[in-house]
Amino acid sequence: QVQLVESGGGLVQAGGSLRLSCAASGRAFSTYTMGWFRQAPGKAREFVAAVSWGGHSTRYADSVAGRFTISRDNFKNTVYLEMTQLKPEDTAVYYCAADPDKVLGGTASDEYDYWGQGTQVTVSS
Repeated sequence: QVQLVESGGGLVQAGGSLRLSCAASGRAFSTYTMGWFRQAPGKAREFVAAVSWGGHSTRYADSVAGRFTISRDNFKNTVYLEMTQLKPEDTAVYYCAADPDKVLGGTASDEYDYWGQGTQVTVSS
């Protein structure tokens, strides 16, 4: 069982940066692939990024590649999402998720077993 708590969301102007954190409970954190998803009002939840157990492999949605960076610190049981060059279309609730079954998480939300409560990111134009 893993419990996930996101933090770091807020209001930022277009072109700015934010770093989201997701703190995980549980001793098995280092064996879970971790992902970030987001959901804008009226839209489906969409994949943003994923990182493998050891942090050496990553995967990104085309819409954020080159602007966002996912990383993890297994000693701190925390996964991060560094977001730069933010755009108004990045506005959404951002969720972290854990998948115990894969080395590197996929892009489908139903592959992930554990979810945080989400943190709001708002980018003003």
